Amino acid sequence: MRALILAALVAFPAAGRALPVDGTRYAIIPRPSVLTPATGDFTLTARTVLHTDPAFAAVARRFARDVAAPTGFDLGVVRSSAPAGAGHIRLVRARALGAEAYTLDVTPTGVVVRASAPAGAFYALETLKQLLPAAIYREAPIGRTAWRAAAVHVEDAPRFAWRGAHLDVARHFEPKEFVKKYIDLLARHKMNRFHWHLTEDQGWRLEIKKYPLLTEVGSCREQTLVGPYVSDPAKRVFDGKRHCGFYTQDDVREVVAYAAERMITVVPEVEMPGHSQAAIHAYPQLSSRPDSSPGVLPVWGVSDFILNPTDSTVAFMQDVLSEVLALFPGPYIHIGGDEAGKAQWKANPQIQARIKALGLKDEHEMQSWFIRQMDTFLTAKGRRLIGWDEILEGGLAENATVMSWRGMDGGIAAAKANHDVVMAPGSHTYFDHYQSRDTAKEPLAIGGFTPLDSVYAFEPVPPQLTADEAKHILGAQAQVWTEYIPNAKQVEYMAYPRMVALSEVLWSATARRDYTDFKGRLPTHLARLDALDVNYRK
Repeated sequence: MRALILAALVAFPAAGRALPVDGTRYAIIPRPSVLTPATGDFTLTARTVLHTDPAFAAVARRFARDVAAPTGFDLGVVRSSAPAGAGHIRLVRARALGAEAYTLDVTPTGVVVRASAPAGAFYALETLKQLLPAAIYREAPIGRTAWRAAAVHVEDAPRFAWRGAHLDVARHFEPKEFVKKYIDLLARHKMNRFHWHLTEDQGWRLEIKKYPLLTEVGSCREQTLVGPYVSDPAKRVFDGKRHCGFYTQDDVREVVAYAAERMITVVPEVEMPGHSQAAIHAYPQLSSRPDSSPGVLPVWGVSDFILNPTDSTVAFMQDVLSEVLALFPGPYIHIGGDEAGKAQWKANPQIQARIKALGLKDEHEMQSWFIRQMDTFLTAKGRRLIGWDEILEGGLAENATVMSWRGMDGGIAAAKANHDVVMAPGSHTYFDHYQSRDTAKEPLAIGGFTPLDSVYAFEPVPPQLTADEAKHILGAQAQVWTEYIPNAKQVEYMAYPRMVALSEVLWSATARRDYTDFKGRLPTHLARLDALDVNYRK
């Protein structure tokens, strides 16, 4: 599943053609495979025209729209394979390159982009924008007269096919406008997967036409815990405010289309069989404890409520997935599978009888059976099931991909069993963790400590794997869980600049990664985040 790139881009020069330590002229993040500095600058003017192969016309138009706001230029876009005149930008089809690979030549007389597919052309133009002043990312004219890009030759391609970031909108709902901004920021860092965590104990955020109560009832909790979680209910403090919100199916289509324009595939997550208290509150027939009405969970932590693994529950969740499939065209559907407490299954005589009737050994195998029903369903629809590493327990479904969050061991076990893996260990990729040991000066977080240098030091391919097994490591992603992140500005604070570091981990070859060099480029990149109105941690 790993993306193939040109052999020429794998053999990086030993000398590295290192970027200047100050990073001011070539502050490109993530760091390209090959960068050869050149003399002079290209000047973008109102007379600049983009001459593009028809395959890249949409990408060229997006670039023209992006730069129109700060420059005031209405750049022309011409479908043409003929050489462009001086001062223009040319997008050329080069079929030998990988789908996300590109070359970029910036000279005083013009710019030439070569790519085989729209993704490569898109990433080349993102690199070109980073060579321009940081104000190119603003959304209104700023009266600047000179828009110069440093002359350079770049050859580039990503190391990993899966370069992702997760966002939990179930604990704290975020409007679609911010979701689109989050996606836009990922695209500017050459990330290509957005993992949208849509359902939880604390709220169901996705409209399902067949089961309207999921959002009519399950999208609102009556109040939310204030401050850190405490186990003693008598000591918990709540805000007394209803917290509601969900995305209509039209909202989802809008977000998915927005992401696709930016070369990002949206991976939806619908949790099962655990983390389902909101769904159970909306439809009590799904409950493994029918004598209790749970409400939508107002505190953090893991609920004991778990879906009853009956045939009717399986059919219900497959109905949900049918609507999910119609909204999300990407190959992967995330079904969660994590932290599914089995106490209610142990205490329910009907479920115990079902375990025996199915010839299963225990509750772990019961969960594996449940996940397999979803795997079979998705496979028949031409899709791939992905879940957190707990889906290994009781036996891994035949076609499942594992997202390893409890360290790397789950991913190692899955890869050795010839299953694809996305690495997401809490130690390096959980951006809900603190960024400083002086937690009194930081926003309240769930715990942990994941500073910038730890993110940059992350290596997604464990040394325990053979070369063939390592091919199953698709890549990795960041996780932004929002129990203690109540609004969009705090999401940005927790995600950036750590997301910047992770983007380089996932794009750049190991030989091209250097933390000192990264820090030299980072101040220039932070000026871009300023222009983009990102509330990054200083």
